[in-house]
Amino acid sequence: MSIQSVLLPVFILVFLMFFLLTWTIKERMTGGQTKAQQVGACFSNQAELPPLFFVLVVLAIMTRKADWTFVIMEWLFVLARLGHAFIFTTTNNLKQRGMAFMLGAAILAIMWVIFAVRILVSPTFGAI
Repeated sequence: MSIQSVLLPVFILVFLMFFLLTWTIKERMTGGQTKAQQVGACFSNQAELPPLFFVLVVLAIMTRKADWTFVIMEWLFVLARLGHAFIFTTTNNLKQRGMAFMLGAAILAIMWVIFAVRILVSPTFGAI
């Protein structure tokens, strides 16, 4: 698995975070307080769940556990986060937004379980 394949979803998510930050600043500077609060809250939310994703990606790279399954799940997580951000900053439909959030959280939880199992059953478990 190439490092580019593993890191591209990370770059997309980081870009989303900087995009939301820039949008928040723009809204605050132009006096759009309601939209600034909405986009700012979306940015803040992006700083909650994705750190667990970023840590997992680094660990998967370091332990060489990033395979096609991992990359596919990375993309599913990123798509769920993009969907969540889109819903949050447009219609802000709480039911849809909640479903997008839960989908991303479930995908990330599954990724962590798969990673943990792969590490714990690895014949080199405990070796550094």
